[in-house]
Amino acid sequence: MTGTIPTLDRIDELHRAIAPSEAAYDLIHTHCVIVATIACQLARRQNALFMRRCTLPAEGAAAVPASGGVEGGQVPPRLLDEHLVLIGGLLHDIGTYRVLKHGGEDGEPLKFDGDRYIQHGLLGYEYLLENGVDESIAQFARNHTGVGLTREAVVEQGLPLPPDDYVPVNLEQETVMVADKYHSKSTPPKFLTVDAYMRKAARFGESNRRLWLEMVERYGRPDIPALAEQYHMRLVD
Repeated sequence: MTGTIPTLDRIDELHRAIAPSEAAYDLIHTHCVIVATIACQLARRQNALFMRRCTLPAEGAAAVPASGGVEGGQVPPRLLDEHLVLIGGLLHDIGTYRVLKHGGEDGEPLKFDGDRYIQHGLLGYEYLLENGVDESIAQFARNHTGVGLTREAVVEQGLPLPPDDYVPVNLEQETVMVADKYHSKSTPPKFLTVDAYMRKAARFGESNRRLWLEMVERYGRPDIPALAEQYHMRLVD
């Protein structure tokens, strides 16, 4: 470990230091809080399944009552670090402040730069490293785009990124990547169901659609309608 694992207070400081306006902070920080909440629910469900693995019947996961609003899921190969998931979720989208075309200064509406938006993961990774955050945490920003952005996809699509794999390297990063798909920073922000994101993933190819459904099968289905009601945001079904 060459950097620090930030505290919750430090995470808030990192968001505020890069946010160009209070409106930008509200949008992006709230998104990160929501994703961290969903990711922690998924991680708790995974850990509950793992802890019961020795007493489950062969068909398994369905025998374990839903936990944290998440139903289904498959037994993971190990316990997940829920604290790491929380920290990673709270910081995963911090690079999006750097791809705002209009940042809310002088009261203008927030708008992202569509051409540069794909860079937000790498920009967040670099920002966190610059501020002394450990590589293990900074990678949550780098490795959460889509359902896993590969070197092959970067090259084939001519994306404005250095050719490389931008995919989760552990279960904690994958959990945050999955959770991120259930909420959008659109204006106004919105929640997405499994089917809503499936349609979005399908626009990038059948393999993306299948990969998303495989992840849903693995991690289970969080109660997105309940979260949409809690945050008073619209739900795309």
